[in-house]
Amino acid sequence: MTLLAVAIFATVYLGMIIGGLPFLQLDRTGIALLGAIAVVGLEILTPEQAARTVHLPTLLLLFSFMVIAAQMRLGGFYTWVTQRIAALPLTPPGLLAAVMAVVAGLSAVFSNDVVCLAAAPVLAQACLRRGLDPVPFLLALACAANVGSAATLIGNPQNMLIGQKLGLSFGGYLLQAIVPVLLGLAAAWALIARGARGRWLAAPSAGAPAQLPGLARFDRWQSAKGLAVAAALMAVFLFTSWPRDVAALVGAGFLLTSRRMQSAEMLGLVRWELLVLFIGLFVVNGALEQTGLTQQASAAFARAGVPLGDPALLFGASFVLSNMVSNVPATMLLLPAATRPLSGPLLALVTTFAGNLLIVGSIANIIVVDAARRHGIEIGWRRHARVGIPVTVATLAIAAAWLYLIS
Repeated sequence: MTLLAVAIFATVYLGMIIGGLPFLQLDRTGIALLGAIAVVGLEILTPEQAARTVHLPTLLLLFSFMVIAAQMRLGGFYTWVTQRIAALPLTPPGLLAAVMAVVAGLSAVFSNDVVCLAAAPVLAQACLRRGLDPVPFLLALACAANVGSAATLIGNPQNMLIGQKLGLSFGGYLLQAIVPVLLGLAAAWALIARGARGRWLAAPSAGAPAQLPGLARFDRWQSAKGLAVAAALMAVFLFTSWPRDVAALVGAGFLLTSRRMQSAEMLGLVRWELLVLFIGLFVVNGALEQTGLTQQASAAFARAGVPLGDPALLFGASFVLSNMVSNVPATMLLLPAATRPLSGPLLALVTTFAGNLLIVGSIANIIVVDAARRHGIEIGWRRHARVGIPVTVATLAIAAAWLYLIS
């Protein structure tokens, strides 16, 4: 059984690295699900044991905020905010700063992926209407969403997992993360603005902006309802001991009890495939952990003088694995090594900031690039890397320096 568990684990994480398996039409979610099925089907774990490996509080928190994000999206809030910012009478550098500040703030509370999904096409169209090159602004959108989401334990899926599994304080983490996030945003703005200096205007061949079909109309009541629930949850997280997953689930239930908005429409925007990915990885990792090999490996590294919980090692492993297997699988792999007081914030900051390195580093990047392509705007991997690499280096250097200072 040990050999089977190792083989399944290795196959699943190989699929995470290459994004699929040869000759099979499987994405990362399908691979994780197939791995979990193999674990149960080959009787490595019983169905009951497999269910116990799944961390339900993380799934409930993630699901609840997906419902809240769906409420805001269907209420047209993200579109309305993006249009209002894009219409501000600012210079290009000032507009870039405004876009990044608002996107980062929204991503810290709502899903960074959803913010990018709703804002990217509107921002691209608005830039073309103003005669501006949309590429710097779209790259800034992705970078700000990634960096801003690191500010809280609800800003992205991996932070939710880290916060729930390690039992981190919401307010305590916010105080530890806010400085590197703000400094990282400033550094990202400076790098993008410097790279675009003298080239803010769109090429004459850019043409007229495409019309955006199917955008949700701004609904003041529905947006206010979603904002009120989000604000109430932030207050609960900061000032009470009510479990975050339970409080968020109550908030999601309140939003689903609507006289005007169909629950099927809201649930249709829930990213069920991400929930399935979490479940599959929980089961596969749980099967490997049951073999005892992970504990033996950790002990062997410690005897060799290289403890896996060492901050420098955890920092480097978080960066490398996040760009190999993506940040959620990387976080699941590294969580057992997060045993020191600042291991949780380190893991959250590094796995999130590392997502800016390459287009495939985060879903937010992929969403923005796809939205640009639909507008005839090509953002190749080289163009992205010219921004993503220096932004990642700068933000990780800031995070490293800050964590060293507060350790």
